[in-house]
Amino acid sequence: MRVAFRGLRHREALIFRGTERWAEFSPFIEYRDEEAARWLASAISFANEPLPKLNRTKIGINATLPALPISELKKTLERFGEFQTLKLKIAEAGQSLAADLERIHYLAEHYPNVRLRLDANGALSVAMAKQLVMQLTEFNIDYLEQPVSSIAEMVELRRFIAEMNLNILIAADELIRKAEDPLLVSQQKAADVVMLKVQPLGGIASALRISEQAGLPTVVSSALETSIGISQGLYLAASLEELNYDCGLGTLNLLEGDVCERPLIPENGFLEVREVEPSTRLLSEFAADPARTSWWLERLERCHRLLEA
Repeated sequence: MRVAFRGLRHREALIFRGTERWAEFSPFIEYRDEEAARWLASAISFANEPLPKLNRTKIGINATLPALPISELKKTLERFGEFQTLKLKIAEAGQSLAADLERIHYLAEHYPNVRLRLDANGALSVAMAKQLVMQLTEFNIDYLEQPVSSIAEMVELRRFIAEMNLNILIAADELIRKAEDPLLVSQQKAADVVMLKVQPLGGIASALRISEQAGLPTVVSSALETSIGISQGLYLAASLEELNYDCGLGTLNLLEGDVCERPLIPENGFLEVREVEPSTRLLSEFAADPARTSWWLERLERCHRLLEA
């Protein structure tokens, strides 16, 4: 990683080829096998099944910023080139609401035409979230992503926003990709926008069903993947019937390298929908050591057994 992202400084992935194309299996290290197995189901289906019908050939992409010091924001954003939408991580461990607001003020001042998305990863209390939304009225906010951790808290916050007549939308992420029933968010009217990540949801077909049944605007996002994993998200975004928001698939700029010679890095705020293949040279350059390789192969085998059960 070029910079720490939610405490993450190193990213690992298992890359393999199926009958149709290359795929990526990259659940985060701390995930239990039961959760990681859904990521494997996604990779297997992507590697071996035909692609869905595509409705667009390029996807608008937002820039993504971790909670960096003010002095590092501009340098990090320069890697993204042109962009119309910017996602900022907030409520990180050790960070104060005042520090988050300072970053928001800086970005609003220096990028006045850019829409801001604020992602708390469920780390705010309802009281803190209410305090935050009251201080966002002067900014061009696209939406506030997963501000609190539960559906009941999301419902309470949306009710407060309506009572205060605030023009702020709420997006759900963890409450979809980590839930036994990803449709509860929409059924309980806990969000205005749904965030979908292909690997955690078990594949493109599964994510498409969730988007259709939720009946809410959809944003497709990455899980800090290589170009192989990001391509799965691109095909999901390209196959949605409606796509009215920029997507969070430009995260390669946060990594030190990639496995593809033509990485999926946005140009002028867009990503072209295309297949990618890893290069032998880059696979060798970023190859894991024998101990980590064994760890991943054992994890792969355990998760595959869970899928077969």
